[in-house]
Amino acid sequence: MTTTFFLIRHAAHDQVGDVLCGRMPGVALSDGGRRQAEALAQRLSREPIVSVYTSPVERASETARPIADALGVSLVVDERISEIDVGAWAGQRFDALEGNPLWHVWNRARSVARPPSGETMLEVQARIVEAMERLRQAHSGGTVALVSHADVIKAALLYHLGLSVDAHDRIEISPASISTIVVGDWGAKLLHLNEVTAL
Repeated sequence: MTTTFFLIRHAAHDQVGDVLCGRMPGVALSDGGRRQAEALAQRLSREPIVSVYTSPVERASETARPIADALGVSLVVDERISEIDVGAWAGQRFDALEGNPLWHVWNRARSVARPPSGETMLEVQARIVEAMERLRQAHSGGTVALVSHADVIKAALLYHLGLSVDAHDRIEISPASISTIVVGDWGAKLLHLNEVTAL
């Protein structure tokens, strides 16, 4: 039996592309992000999704709630699909990080680098893959949605495609995008990557 996963990146907030937010609190969806979340809900309402799981981070749960409501299914908070812990970098502007040599190591060699006081990409990958495997068993033959974050989704996709986490920058995961993957005992098949719903 297989399980279909819709891996959904949270919708946009006002600091996307400017600030490395990580797990910092108080980062809510922008007006545009709320419209994206509603468009996602409309798009996914046609799918046979039996449960919606969300990262506990505010911008993810704000994206997940309209989806669960549109489907009439439960919304479950799952720490295993939370944003990557970027430690001391949380809240820093990307242009400021450009002057940090460790930032360049992090983006060049995710398999060996760690943000200061944060977690590695391999640790992120281990927790998202473990979550997906448990959900695959719990929802065998079904379809679930996971609302998470770009690096977490990349880590999951790279694992199932048999690629190193160092290939993270070869995949684009846009705000409010859907990547669809089917996972079974035989392995995994990517059906759609970075599908963005038109507003």
